[in-house]
Amino acid sequence: MTSRAFSRRTLLCLPLLALAWPARATRSITTEGITFVGDITLAGTPLQLNGVGWRAVAWLRGYAAGLYLPRKATTPAQVYEQRGAKRLRLVMALGVDAEEFVKAFHKGVDRNTPPSERPGLTERMGRFDTIVRSLGKLRKNDIVDLDYLPDAGLLLTYNDKPRGEPIAGADLYAALLSCFLGDKPVDLELKAGLLGGPVG
Repeated sequence: MTSRAFSRRTLLCLPLLALAWPARATRSITTEGITFVGDITLAGTPLQLNGVGWRAVAWLRGYAAGLYLPRKATTPAQVYEQRGAKRLRLVMALGVDAEEFVKAFHKGVDRNTPPSERPGLTERMGRFDTIVRSLGKLRKNDIVDLDYLPDAGLLLTYNDKPRGEPIAGADLYAALLSCFLGDKPVDLELKAGLLGGPVG
């Protein structure tokens, strides 16, 4: 076989080799003993870790959060426009009453959702409040997954156990994400981390 023939055959095989070669795994992130794996599958959709951040007040860190998306995003608009499954994972670093999350949810929606859109969210937010309150008191190392399932809606999972029924509506999940990624987020450093910036 001539070198020219070998080169031609090699070039023809390269696309097949690229298809057979597994995609590069997304890097996992560990922060203060909490690890967020790089790749997961949710509702049959491969998701990758977009970023990780901390919710903190002064020197107290309440929880670490990791955002999983179908593809990387560096701006809130890029997050919102992605269709398909998404996950926001919270890992508790301190104990807290679930009612505090309810208050933060409503405050975040009020600050980041246009007034014209809020009435359409009210009833579903009430159902989500009931699910969150059912958690009672969250403890250190507890895990809360806030998932968007395209065929079902927002599903809360607590320590790997689903709570309540999914609540339909991509608009509800966008309003939830806006609490973390909106113009007036719960924590600016957390927002930056979720969008791929420093963990903090």
